[in-house]
Amino acid sequence: MQTTATPTHCPYCALQCGMNLTPAPDGTVEVSERADFPVNRGALCGKGRTAPAVLASNVRLTSPLVRSGDALVPASWDEALDRVAAGLRRTREGYGPDGVGVFGGGGLTNEKAYTLGKFARVVLGTSQIDYNGRFCMSSAAAAGIKAFGLDRGLPFPLEDIPRTGCVILVGSNLAETMPPSLRFLTELKENGGTLIVIDPRRTKTAEQADLHLAPRPGTDLALALGLLHLVIAEGRVDEEYVQERTVGWEDARAAAMAHWPEHVERITGVSVPQLRETVRLFCEPESAMVLTARGPEQQSKGTDTVGAWINLCLATGRAGRPLSGYGCLTGQGNGQGGREHGQKADQLPGYRKLDDPAARRHVAEVWGVDPDALPGPGRSAYELLDALGTDIRSLLLMASNPVVSAPRAAHIEERIRSLDFLAVCDVVLSETAALADVVLPVTQWAEETGTTTSLEGRVLLRRRAISPPDGVRTDLEVLHELAARLGVEKGFPTDPEEVFEELRRASAGGPADYSGITYRRLAEEDGVFWPCPAVEAAEPEGRSSPVTGSGDPAPGLPEPPAPGRPAVTTDASERTHPGTPRLFLDRFATPDGRARFVPVSHRPTAEEPDEEYPVLLTTGRVVAQYQSGAQTRRVAELNAAAPGPFVELHPRLAARLGAAEGDPVAVVSRRGRAVAPARITTAIRPDTVFMPFHWPGEGRVNTLTNPALDPTSRMPEFKTCAVRLEAVPS
Repeated sequence: MQTTATPTHCPYCALQCGMNLTPAPDGTVEVSERADFPVNRGALCGKGRTAPAVLASNVRLTSPLVRSGDALVPASWDEALDRVAAGLRRTREGYGPDGVGVFGGGGLTNEKAYTLGKFARVVLGTSQIDYNGRFCMSSAAAAGIKAFGLDRGLPFPLEDIPRTGCVILVGSNLAETMPPSLRFLTELKENGGTLIVIDPRRTKTAEQADLHLAPRPGTDLALALGLLHLVIAEGRVDEEYVQERTVGWEDARAAAMAHWPEHVERITGVSVPQLRETVRLFCEPESAMVLTARGPEQQSKGTDTVGAWINLCLATGRAGRPLSGYGCLTGQGNGQGGREHGQKADQLPGYRKLDDPAARRHVAEVWGVDPDALPGPGRSAYELLDALGTDIRSLLLMASNPVVSAPRAAHIEERIRSLDFLAVCDVVLSETAALADVVLPVTQWAEETGTTTSLEGRVLLRRRAISPPDGVRTDLEVLHELAARLGVEKGFPTDPEEVFEELRRASAGGPADYSGITYRRLAEEDGVFWPCPAVEAAEPEGRSSPVTGSGDPAPGLPEPPAPGRPAVTTDASERTHPGTPRLFLDRFATPDGRARFVPVSHRPTAEEPDEEYPVLLTTGRVVAQYQSGAQTRRVAELNAAAPGPFVELHPRLAARLGAAEGDPVAVVSRRGRAVAPARITTAIRPDTVFMPFHWPGEGRVNTLTNPALDPTSRMPEFKTCAVRLEAVPS
């Protein structure tokens, strides 16, 4: 039995913290510090420390399950796979290829996400594929592509954050969602920088801020426009930068001037003096950053909202310059890579667009198929789930739990129950898997090798540390077996490195170019930042393509701890590209190299409060649980810290309701009702309540949330909806 430590990465959030795993004699796995990885320097949150608990055989699935009447019963792999193939084949024959849907997850490795997208389009021939990453940062991605021509969560390494002059953190509670990352903000302040946090709640992160703004939920767009108005009015626009590196300023300027400070104060509840102080703190240093998370993004106007924050960065010359820029804090472990390589409804590997003929030709050649045989773009995640049981009759689902995580969750649960056939691949029997006709038990992060792409755009190698239990297979093995049963014998290898080699070819020349990255490099370095083209596409002296920027250190500034030694050699035949830690320093990824201002204007949320539903609901996470909780709710230590849902409300609101601390409170929206204990605090606005979204049952907050979609990103409006509160008789 192996007893040496294996360096790898945490299975949870997009920090992808480094850790060591060592098998213990009693069959458990021990987590230890990996201080050499620059993102977390050995620090781990409670979820990372306890991650091996889900590897235990009494927690996870170890045998395929098939439905027999109302029950799921153990079955052999051959029987289970035969049933899945038959169910998918039956639907295709009866309803056509688009009668079959595929739904993936942001926790899948790049290899699995790539193979799932290929399986959907080549084997099933369906356009109906999307993934739960649509619910994560699709609005930020859409806004980044509009403005910069490219979407990568952070266009700079995390190590740059402590060295900037000011950070505006919008709608993120890093202290609970990504605890090891909080040190970057602590170091920022220690270095004399300023932290501004924008959140309707005074979170643990907001408590660290030099300035905390608490806007009304759903008004982040107006807030950003009000700040840009003041930048213009106070003469703080970087006119030379705007002239040389951007287009579209006049229209964006006119839109911002319609949002004067007093008007914005009435919309947001943020006072004019606070608006002016924010502008001063942001504009006075030589460098500054804006970082957004789900708060401004999970709105029906999320793309415009992020676009407004990008406009603020562009107007002040804070993008594509050292230690400055706009960045998005990706949530899921492989939320970045998951959308780059084909899980998303409109994309092909390398972040290519599915409706681009050249992209179709390139990928089709790698796959050995006719470009015309590839289906076109399909439905986005919520629209796909909403079509279950009607247009889509069968579903193959991997690494997602929409019964808990989807908006309007009771409705989505009904749609899932109405399917003719549902197959789920998962580690545990999630609430969604419990509804399946077939459940296939698959390996976890410690039991398989594969790559992920962190919020920095850093491609990482997660190494296999232990063998999986008997009866468990990898997702790649599942897709290989299903492809063979459906008539495609070749093209679906089970070796992750072989898949990655194909992914490299498929991504070559695309926006997310991985062609210069190999498993060998990833094993020797602390990850490689994309784009990283192969040697024949690389610029001389290790510089990256001028379309995206520079791989060089920020000029005139000391380099932070190195994120791995670039594998640059002097022999031209062996020379490799170093990767691109910092984007846009030379030019933006647009045809003319200039960033685009996009004119946007404030508009209300899709569902404003009224007499019947007078309170705003917002949702989020707590430190001890993760996403739908399918895995973390099975860990005793985490459950002890966060045993269940709650309703956070202000004392004035509690007094009107007659609720005391711990009393059950019903929160009711137009879509349903959730009940949880009251948690009374002055840390939230009096017009707003907060609920975490990790739990099923009567405390399932996504029963209440609004599926109103952003017109560009198709992101549902998780972050705000109108509700009323009701006391629950004891």
